[in-house]
Amino acid sequence: MASRSAFQFDAPAPRHPEWQYLDLLRQVWEQGDERIDRTGIGTRAIFGPQMRFDLSDGRMPLITTKRVFWKTATREMLWFLTGETNIRPLVLQGVKIWNEWPHARYVKATGDAIELDAFVARIAEDEAFAAQWGDLGPVYGKQWVDWPTYEADGAGSYRKGPGINQVAQVIESLKANPGSRRHIIEGWNVAELDRMALPPCHKTYQFHVAGNRLNCLLYQRSCDVALGLPFNLWSGALLQRMIAQQVDLEPGEFVWTGGDTHLYLNHGDLVEEQLARSPAGEPRLEILRKPESIFDYRIEDFAVTGYAPQGAIKAPIAV
Repeated sequence: MASRSAFQFDAPAPRHPEWQYLDLLRQVWEQGDERIDRTGIGTRAIFGPQMRFDLSDGRMPLITTKRVFWKTATREMLWFLTGETNIRPLVLQGVKIWNEWPHARYVKATGDAIELDAFVARIAEDEAFAAQWGDLGPVYGKQWVDWPTYEADGAGSYRKGPGINQVAQVIESLKANPGSRRHIIEGWNVAELDRMALPPCHKTYQFHVAGNRLNCLLYQRSCDVALGLPFNLWSGALLQRMIAQQVDLEPGEFVWTGGDTHLYLNHGDLVEEQLARSPAGEPRLEILRKPESIFDYRIEDFAVTGYAPQGAIKAPIAV
């Protein structure tokens, strides 16, 4: 057998894609500009980072250095696609991620210092109470599937017209004109920002077809790296996977771009603990069936394999 050349080396193992997230976590914490934010807690922030993830062969940007509850994030995405803006359907599924905003609004408006858990229980039990206090305003899903329009009524005023379903339009445009540069889902409706519990953070999705692959770029104008971003990475890639299946394309690259990308000053323990860990494994997502439309997926349609995360790391949410 011929001996190996003295100059022949094994190629280095590819770097785990999650290191992009950990590098960003470290960069924001160590180099971020410190400022007071709207919550009063304070942040360290950088502007304009980017990460890229290959979604081929079922790969997903599911963080392994702490547990990310991907089913919770998936339920939220399916809720967005219904156009619903009330937290009650989430509460009934045990999804807690939006509870703090209507609770804070209720306490401020009524002076009733009800505990969060008691407030959420009442949302679940009392449909009328939920209708009054559980709504978030025209957030994400409302803009995605029912962007408001207005029509002149002939008397110098305007009446509400039919809503625009941006998600359905993008799917149709991907099928009919894959080379278009207008495959966009936009959540930043300037006219309705003041009515939203929280203006959209993951605000703009743009899709791009290259051969038989569907790529997606998500622009996130405000990003909580510790708590929000792991959910946002999963959710954005999930939406891309679902749309790719609906238009018979293979999932390509998921590109995430951040605007104000920050860590809260009270998240130091979380940051240090997570940066002491190393990513492992290769989580994959299988979509078990192809529904008739993007709006017909159920939580049972998704299965994750190869995911063995390290333990959860808890930190307070800023409202």
